[in-house]
Amino acid sequence: MARSVSRSARTGRFVTKAAAARSPRTTTSERVGAGTGNGRSVNRSAATGRFVTDSTARRNPSGTITQRV
Repeated sequence: MARSVSRSARTGRFVTKAAAARSPRTTTSERVGAGTGNGRSVNRSAATGRFVTDSTARRNPSGTITQRV
């Protein structure tokens, strides 16, 4: 069963939904658990949620997250 969690882009740690609501530009929501794939790594912007390139993620590590999808 998959569930939705929030993660800080700066630290990579899970945060509460209240903390994510206070800092929407530096947190992302993702689905974890059974039923979610994890075959490849992708980079996302924490501000927009859009996919970004590896070079963009290296230039802006506190504003991007790397996740397995």
